[in-house]
Amino acid sequence: MRAENGLDRRGFLTRTFALGTTLLLAGCDQLSGSESFRRLLFRAETLTRTAQRAILGPDVMAHEYTEADISPDFKANGSTDPQDEDYLALSANGFQDWKLKVGGLVERPMEWSLAELRALPSRTQITRHDCVEGWSCIGKWKGVPLKVLLDKVGLKPAARYIVFYCADTLDETLTGGAKYYESLGLADANHAQTILAYEMNDQTLTVPYGAPLRLRVERQLGYKMAKYVMRIEAVTDFADIDGGQGGFWEDRGYEWYAGI
Repeated sequence: MRAENGLDRRGFLTRTFALGTTLLLAGCDQLSGSESFRRLLFRAETLTRTAQRAILGPDVMAHEYTEADISPDFKANGSTDPQDEDYLALSANGFQDWKLKVGGLVERPMEWSLAELRALPSRTQITRHDCVEGWSCIGKWKGVPLKVLLDKVGLKPAARYIVFYCADTLDETLTGGAKYYESLGLADANHAQTILAYEMNDQTLTVPYGAPLRLRVERQLGYKMAKYVMRIEAVTDFADIDGGQGGFWEDRGYEWYAGI
């Protein structure tokens, strides 16, 4: 369905969210300590999540495109060359020694090599990546649906969120480097288009785009799509993880849900 001005609903929500986030973050230094400002952010995020689920429904798919729509130059946003020593060692060996560990509140903690992940059921999708900065690109992704892994490990009843721990350090802090991390609620973690991608545009995922594995969650903004995923955990909440807001950028003022 298209609006009268030619924008589809996803595009409208993306642009509205991007504008609102930019305006809010422009004043974060002055307002971040304000309790009223924190309440405003919380209300805005709740409205975004409620509106998306009311308009789109929990299982509706993000629009998928054709090969002809793929962007000739897909922007490699965020970290593009992690310098973590362990990551550099894994990369130098073509990630042959890398393994994805999945644990936390699960019945059967497991780990998979890249080859083992490639042997699992896969999904290929051509989707649009929408960045909070206002740009978009279309790319083709192939990977294992996150739900496949969650079904294999078996979530415990107390599990409510899935947290992704990554290799890239973005900030140096008094206690060391602040590594990227993200989280999803179970509804989005189990969505059909939520995959752990190991290929982009029919090629093995390269370092600038998140090798060996990156999250693709197509109904949310780009900062939710964690790159360089090393470990996944199921948790009850994320209040005690880093800044307690559920993600690297969320700890710095961005919304947690980021739905589009």
